[in-house]
Amino acid sequence: MKARMVRLPDLHWGQSEVARSKARFRVVAAGRRWRKSGLGALECVVVAQRGQHAWWVAPTFPIASIGWGMIRSLAIQFPGVQIAEGDRVASFPGGGWVQVKSASDPDSLRGQGLDLVVLDEAAFIRERAWVEALRPALADRQGRALFISTPKGRNWFYRLWIAGQDGRTDWQSWQFPTSANPCIAVSEIEAARQSMPERAFLQEFEAQFLDDAGAVFRRVGEATERVLPLAGAVVVGVDWGKIDDFTVLTAIDSGGQVLEQDAFNQIDYAVQRERLKAFCDRHHATRVLVETNSIGEPIREQLWRDGLPVDGFTTTAQSKAAIVEALALAFERNEIGLPPDRALVNELQAFEMSRLPAGAVRYAAPQGLHDDRVMSLAFAWHAIRHRVVDGALMV
Repeated sequence: MKARMVRLPDLHWGQSEVARSKARFRVVAAGRRWRKSGLGALECVVVAQRGQHAWWVAPTFPIASIGWGMIRSLAIQFPGVQIAEGDRVASFPGGGWVQVKSASDPDSLRGQGLDLVVLDEAAFIRERAWVEALRPALADRQGRALFISTPKGRNWFYRLWIAGQDGRTDWQSWQFPTSANPCIAVSEIEAARQSMPERAFLQEFEAQFLDDAGAVFRRVGEATERVLPLAGAVVVGVDWGKIDDFTVLTAIDSGGQVLEQDAFNQIDYAVQRERLKAFCDRHHATRVLVETNSIGEPIREQLWRDGLPVDGFTTTAQSKAAIVEALALAFERNEIGLPPDRALVNELQAFEMSRLPAGAVRYAAPQGLHDDRVMSLAFAWHAIRHRVVDGALMV
């Protein structure tokens, strides 16, 4: 049989340092695109090729699918490897195997004896999965663990990272920013720094452990003490609601000073339109930006027929992230002033960032709370920062 060439990926210096470590438990806090997942996938395949047993564990099935794609592409290069797509297992001729698992149900991780477990995005896995299922699975084979993740505040992943810094036996930890990956252009990182809120950049690219890392808006209290000079042109942002959610109207001067918010719910849409018209008249609004999702588009059309200078905004995960990040930057750059509105301040301070199963960032209020005031303000800020061309709001 003709020998098959196996091509494994080269490791950059940071990956090599982690791979050479003899510590039983290794913790890597690294920025996005540092190639931490690539390191974990390679180690799983090498262990399996040696006849041992490895698990790759991710917070959810979508993130696990990313790991499986990398592991599968490496494993199929070895002669005799059998791939079981349904179970996400790559079995090697010498009896070794690597399997990809989800930690969405920690109880499903019990029962196996393992030589290696890689916890991908460990900061987003529940601690119980490690303590009650995965750590015991390493006992009989004296297996090793590799924890790889971007930080998420100072949770249990942070405590493991600290263990690796304190000289604890069998533990070692590292902290690598995205810039430690030589394949990432410096210009890309700088572009991210300029376009992202500072806290998001520090966590996602600098791999820093931040207190209250999910918080999006900083210097909110300072903004309530700031009164900016009025420029004279006023825009209004509208986030629609009806029953549980609130309809919120935000008037903001083009100089950045928020003039007023009006919030109400359980009111018929016809009454809401009249209330919006009165609000716009009171502030002499020159532009109104309303959300057009669901019932929003018919309301916008009626408002246009009523003579309001109204434009529409369609909210998607991507467009919401863009306007929220722009608003967060406005707070950080001291470009916005707020009235002493406790309800608005509370929503801004509670609003948080989290990670979706596929790895994207999600912005929303915590479960059980509202973000209507935040989104109305975000629409208003977006409207004063961008112009309308041929009826479309330009980004």
